[in-house]
Amino acid sequence: MELSGLVSFLENRLTQSLPGAIAHDLMKPTLPGGLPIRVKHSEPHREGGVMILLYEEQGRVRFPLIQRPVYDGVHSGQIAFPGGKKEELDTDLIETAMRESMEEIGVNVSRMKVIGSLSKFFVAASNFEVLPVISYVDQPPVFTPDDREVSEIITPSLIDLVNETNRKTKKMEVGNGVTLEAPYFSLQQKVVWGATAMMLSEFTSILSEFESF
Repeated sequence: MELSGLVSFLENRLTQSLPGAIAHDLMKPTLPGGLPIRVKHSEPHREGGVMILLYEEQGRVRFPLIQRPVYDGVHSGQIAFPGGKKEELDTDLIETAMRESMEEIGVNVSRMKVIGSLSKFFVAASNFEVLPVISYVDQPPVFTPDDREVSEIITPSLIDLVNETNRKTKKMEVGNGVTLEAPYFSLQQKVVWGATAMMLSEFTSILSEFESF
């Protein structure tokens, strides 16, 4: 699969109606018995941007995901997109996603060519509404992780992402001893679940329309 053909497809497809919640729900964790998870927040949600950064390497299109360090927070140790919260100087959430990606994985914003974005996604666990931005770089990047925010970078291929055998479900124990039924993507021996998996589900739904897969 050539990156150029995929970019041309996405540039057109992302201007049209997106799968949104229909695709998100396919990878949505639930309580035992399929009961929905309900989270209430007293504060207004914050805004953020995350990046799906595509590049071609040895005939395969790949993208980076980061593993968060273990810390006292809801996303401790999880696999995520590079990204973060919108700062006052950011003109929009696309700039947020680009800036945060540069800070976390070391890819200069001048190299990122923005294709478009997926549906905004509300991350209930952290009370963030994020915009998943899709961009690409012409050459495989040399990643420089920020040690404070990134413990590891993995680079799965889109072929692995759309492979249905890599969609699985397992029980996940989260805070306060709560056990969830969590659909996940198994990518490079990592469990990619929660908000990241739900956003990737929308991306895979769109990729399923691309003829070269």
